[in-house]
Amino acid sequence: MAGLLEGKAALVTGAASGIGRAAALAFAREGAWVAAADRNLDAAKATVRAIEDAGGEAVAIACDVTDDAQVAAMVAAAVEAFGSLDCAFNNAGIAPFQFNSGGVLAADLEEASWLGLIDVNLHGVWRCLRHEVAQMRRQGGGAIVNTASVLGLVGSGGSAAYVAGKHAVVGLTKAAAIDHAPENIRVNAVCPGYIETPMTEDTMRKRGEAIMARVPMARMGTPQEIAEAVVWMCSDRAAFVTGSCWQVDGGYTAR
Repeated sequence: MAGLLEGKAALVTGAASGIGRAAALAFAREGAWVAAADRNLDAAKATVRAIEDAGGEAVAIACDVTDDAQVAAMVAAAVEAFGSLDCAFNNAGIAPFQFNSGGVLAADLEEASWLGLIDVNLHGVWRCLRHEVAQMRRQGGGAIVNTASVLGLVGSGGSAAYVAGKHAVVGLTKAAAIDHAPENIRVNAVCPGYIETPMTEDTMRKRGEAIMARVPMARMGTPQEIAEAVVWMCSDRAAFVTGSCWQVDGGYTAR
């Protein structure tokens, strides 16, 4: 039986670890050729080796999503490798602690911390999306999934820049879905809850017990569980799904 993405070309940003690596592996398992992009090229190559070891086909691409020229080159390299761009998962992002903003009150944030988080988590998604759409227009359509967050749907103290950026990704997803539906380009978002990745280690160490008390399923999610939702949204089985933001959060936002 053919996979959900058989014969499709996929691009994943932030593919070096966590959700991005899991998604790249899931895309390949479902029959896609995968361009695994990350600013850490060596780690992206490790993702490619894992795909190849499982019998898939992939290429690694170095890209910093804060650099528009690198983003354009990334999309061009993916198309050069596989001939088209059918699916894109704009997953690259950073956590508050990476810009010294975790636990800082909104009005006390340093401007550099605010701008740094927003540049990666929002502007980076938009840069990727606009170059992906340009390619998908040329070929007659495609599917894009952006990584937002449950904190793109609700608030959280001490995380103002992260929360604002992820809310904006939700808004960008909805607006782009409306804009590009006539071009046969679907745009959706996944909103992960607290997932077992390196990015959540600092948060869970500091306040994991309080967070788990809010999760009805009483556990963290896995990167693979997010990847399954992304694969489905990129597949033809989701042909009438656009502008949606799917919560994969163990019930965190149901309370």
